Amino acid sequence: MAFVQFSNISLAFADRDILKDVNLHLASGCRCCLTGANGSGKTTLMKVMAGVINPDSGDRAVQKGTRVSYLPQTGIVHRGKTLRDETETSFAFIHNMITRMDEIGVSLEKSRNDEASTKNLVEEHHMLHEKIESSGYYRRDADISMVLSGLGFSAQDINRQTGEFSGGWQMRIALAKILLEKPDILLLDEPTNYLDIEARNWLEDYLASYAGGYLLVSHDRYFLDVCVNEVYEVFQGKVKRYAGNYSFYEKTRAAELESLLKNYAQQQEEITKTENLIRRFRYKASKAAFAQELIKRLEKMERIEIPESLKKINIVFPPAPHSGKIALTLENICKSYGQHKVLTSLDLCIETGERLVVTGPNGAGKTTLLRIIAGRDDDFQGILKYGTGICAGYFSQDAAEALSGDMQVIEYMEEGAPVFLIPKLRDMLGAFLFRGDDVYKSVRVLSGGEKSRLALLKMLLKPHNLLILDEPTNHMDLHSKDILLDALSKFGGTIIFVSHDRYFMEKLSTKTLELSHGERTQLYYGNYAYYLERINGETSNVNADRKCRIFENNRVEPSNEQKRAADKQRQTQIRRIRKQEEEILKALEELEKIKAFLEAELALPQVYSNGEKARMLKQKIDESAHEIEQKTNEWETVSLQLKSL
Repeated sequence: MAFVQFSNISLAFADRDILKDVNLHLASGCRCCLTGANGSGKTTLMKVMAGVINPDSGDRAVQKGTRVSYLPQTGIVHRGKTLRDETETSFAFIHNMITRMDEIGVSLEKSRNDEASTKNLVEEHHMLHEKIESSGYYRRDADISMVLSGLGFSAQDINRQTGEFSGGWQMRIALAKILLEKPDILLLDEPTNYLDIEARNWLEDYLASYAGGYLLVSHDRYFLDVCVNEVYEVFQGKVKRYAGNYSFYEKTRAAELESLLKNYAQQQEEITKTENLIRRFRYKASKAAFAQELIKRLEKMERIEIPESLKKINIVFPPAPHSGKIALTLENICKSYGQHKVLTSLDLCIETGERLVVTGPNGAGKTTLLRIIAGRDDDFQGILKYGTGICAGYFSQDAAEALSGDMQVIEYMEEGAPVFLIPKLRDMLGAFLFRGDDVYKSVRVLSGGEKSRLALLKMLLKPHNLLILDEPTNHMDLHSKDILLDALSKFGGTIIFVSHDRYFMEKLSTKTLELSHGERTQLYYGNYAYYLERINGETSNVNADRKCRIFENNRVEPSNEQKRAADKQRQTQIRRIRKQEEEILKALEELEKIKAFLEAELALPQVYSNGEKARMLKQKIDESAHEIEQKTNEWETVSLQLKSL
């Protein structure tokens, strides 16, 4: 079995220990994730596992032939090839095998009477052929189309130059290539960062049937719950394993740390008392020795640390100003970009206090709708009316672009913040991942993700009673998402939001609006989990529920005559396809017999010792294998058609 083994791995940056005596074993079939506070060393450990950086000490053992592929968080850019040609590079290791097989063929032609050497070459040739066949190389066109489609690329994208794609789509290309490589071990560092909900759902399904093993880092709790059955926590440089999915890990870890939190509180109390005594006596001559003894005691004390995720931070936003019962009304809203219809005849009434999640496939108009509601886009048809007393706040991903200047983060937040919240700003910034000296950074030097979090927090500190949030959880870790979710759940106003985090969507929403590429929309009177239950129940194919939506108000009940005609047509199709299936299976059986006969003949000493005969037989075997592959693909297609009928 393919595996990667790490023993006593240690790594330090300057005087800080990042990893200390880490032991980890990853094998085919493992379903694992790495968790830990921001900056705890998850990405560093990933890079050590991938062989990108070397540890200061410890061993990394890789089973011979094991392939490990690593996807970093950011920084991958593709240029100079079409999307199709770029994804073809995922099969470079297969191309190397094919080259080696050709070399063996040449060697077999030249070999004469060296029976042992010839036998070894034939065995290596056969082994390489089996690997290529089992890799799905001959189905690569179908695999490429399936993976690219699942990750959100359209059929028109396949011939586009990769340099034309934006940063987020560049990372989707990188993810597609990693998946197409089908390595024994996948190392994915936040693969969901640039995926919408449909692509995440597809990735969940893909990983569920993945033959190899994988280790994930992700800030999407639902994704982790669905995809993993082992959790490795990085804490203070150490790594500890927990069996079960992420939610089970959280429960187990909380119970485990209950005593630690108690001891932490007692130690903090002791430290406070000791520091007070030192301040009281250190400048009194008669007590100076006693004060020095207390200082030494504090210095020698082994400080208890707790994970950032266990520190309770409560964010309280300004109270929502009073407003009328109706927060927002939309009447016959239509929006087009040229000939492309984005929104068609949308009617909507949102009452005060509701939390509406807007969902739908990529390009269905979610962001466009939020921009219209926020008053940022007035080029539409229809009527938009705010309710009495409504004061709206809007957050979008491009809000970060407006942040610049040399003002410090803490100064930027203090400017215009309600007076009663100023003492709590440090805690709030900490919850949004600005910790320690980060609050003194210049706004100008912040990354795009940092600016986005800062813009969101700044907006939330203003008194609004309608929040319009476009992907507010991007660039946040799980702890920050939980804090934001808790604060928004207590918010007294109305929320309309778009998110790609399923857990966040389910917990916050009370209603769900589905958009569908300019077609009729559907409002579901329940949260996102209720919405998924409804659409799963409205389609007979569970896998199709993420691709198509069946609306109750669009159903037309067929007549009995139409039903009989449709049933007759279906039965005719079934008979035709069954006959086709029988013919394919019969052909497959014959091809398998031919291949088995050729392989048996190749195993004869008088054959494999003759280089020319062995080469010709091997070529015939390869041709038979290719025909079998093609027939198998035909059978799979026909079988799916039959199943659908």
